[in-house]
Amino acid sequence: MPGARYGMDAPYGFGFVGLVVLGFWVTGLVMAVTADLAAALPALVSGTLLAGCLALSLHATLRGKFLVWRDVLDELDLRGDERLLDLGCGRGAVLLAAARRLPRGRAVGVDLWRGRDQSGNTPAATLRNARAEGVADRVHVQGGDLRRLPYAEASFDLVVSSLTVHTIFGADARAQAIAEAYRVLRPGGRLLIADLARTPREYAAVLAQLNAQDIRVRGLGWRAWWGSPWVPTRLLTARKPATP
Repeated sequence: MPGARYGMDAPYGFGFVGLVVLGFWVTGLVMAVTADLAAALPALVSGTLLAGCLALSLHATLRGKFLVWRDVLDELDLRGDERLLDLGCGRGAVLLAAARRLPRGRAVGVDLWRGRDQSGNTPAATLRNARAEGVADRVHVQGGDLRRLPYAEASFDLVVSSLTVHTIFGADARAQAIAEAYRVLRPGGRLLIADLARTPREYAAVLAQLNAQDIRVRGLGWRAWWGSPWVPTRLLTARKPATP
């Protein structure tokens, strides 16, 4: 069976930035030929800087996020029988990495599978990847809105999410999604949300109002830079109290 294929995050964004880079370089080269190098330098430098940002983003989507989540999941020291929910699972990069660590557990992914969020983004692609990774027997996917999760309260030992909640428009709507993630956690369950820039601190404030414990936000390093060090990915972790 062919290996798993996880596509590219935000494919339209990559395409747009690539066209901008090409435009700067073409403009700079034309100016260098028709005018002089000094006049061409701003366009050439701008194109090169944007190309560097594009390279960082490509690394993050094609390799960096896999390495980061490998380390994050290893740190959890899972028993192997947990029930896990991945919010915005896409084609399964995090979902299936978690499922490999749950030989006696269950990994559930929920998503809207929008093409603008990830190339080739369909539930069928996720399930094909699950078969390729050898974890199809413990993986289930379901369509759903993160603001209204189709699961009962206290259904999961662990809820994870990677670069998804920030795509929900409006702070109140994102707060609703975080509250839903917390609702479906079992007492003592853990929540891990990786997202861009300042949004994890926004989520931390919501969780503090819900009386979550051990709320922490930390950076995930250069492997998760989306475009530059000024757009870092941060990881929010929290725990639901074991007793009310």
